[in-house]
Amino acid sequence: MLFHETGGPDVLSVEETELPEPGPGEVLIDVAAVGLNRADLLFRAGQYFYAPTLPGSRNGYEAAGEVVAVGPGVTAFAPGDPVLTGGNFELSARGVYGDRILMPETAVLPRPREVDAVTAAAAWVTYSTAYGALVRQAALAPGDHVLITGASSGAGTAAIQVARRTGAVPIATTRTEAKRRRLLDLGAEHVVVSDGEDVVKETRRLTGGRGVEVVFDAIGGPGFRTLGEAVVQGGTLINYGWLDGRPTELPMHWPLTVHGYNNLAAADTAEGRRRASHYVNSGLLDGTLRPVVAEALDGLHRLPDAHRLMERNAHTGKIVVRV
Repeated sequence: MLFHETGGPDVLSVEETELPEPGPGEVLIDVAAVGLNRADLLFRAGQYFYAPTLPGSRNGYEAAGEVVAVGPGVTAFAPGDPVLTGGNFELSARGVYGDRILMPETAVLPRPREVDAVTAAAAWVTYSTAYGALVRQAALAPGDHVLITGASSGAGTAAIQVARRTGAVPIATTRTEAKRRRLLDLGAEHVVVSDGEDVVKETRRLTGGRGVEVVFDAIGGPGFRTLGEAVVQGGTLINYGWLDGRPTELPMHWPLTVHGYNNLAAADTAEGRRRASHYVNSGLLDGTLRPVVAEALDGLHRLPDAHRLMERNAHTGKIVVRV
């Protein structure tokens, strides 16, 4: 699936393309399922942090499938291996929307055979982001409180489970009352509905006036500054998304630490990929990490519909397309 101009979901089109045999360090993958991320929508619309190469841009970071062939020098994978893709590549050249994709070996990760393709396509970006930000970057510890904004997103639901796995206490925010019960069922200790409740006041109340040790924020914008008031002295704020769309304003509730974070911090080095892959795969196998799939559509041609579904912001978890 390619797009030749930026715009809405209708710019996406399925086209026949030629794929060469894998070159040195490359892996050819038969795709079974694709997972959507907010980055896909921003990239298609020309609003991502870099612009697509047009015409003929690919899209999509996240896929699960099986190795078909490997190029010279590839030793970590062999035909028949179940795999998934990491988000550490340029989207126009390597995007995963397709029935077969050619990837650099550094963007391919092992998938346990016990984990089906739809589950795997919903796992890597969200869990590696939450793990990298909360465990590796913020050093989240048992007993810590973490405020998770935009918690009904894929990364938000993943962060709830990562916090629980660490022994921390997740406090989730959502805009509407309709999602409160679902987030509690997914493991949030408390849910603050931002359309009717003051997030800072409620967070302070829920923590006995102390505040949280960590904020995991998907929204950014001017509201990020206010979140500093919900953090303990010396706490950590992590911004990983820009759902607000306006420039992110830094808090002045010092002392605290602010990080801008994205998935590349976990996936851009061999050691980072190894650690994150062990964390995610072990959680999938022991059941402590359970990807929340909001909806699974059938067919590559349904990707525009999947984009529209994500744009409505009514879902909880990940949207997946079976290829």
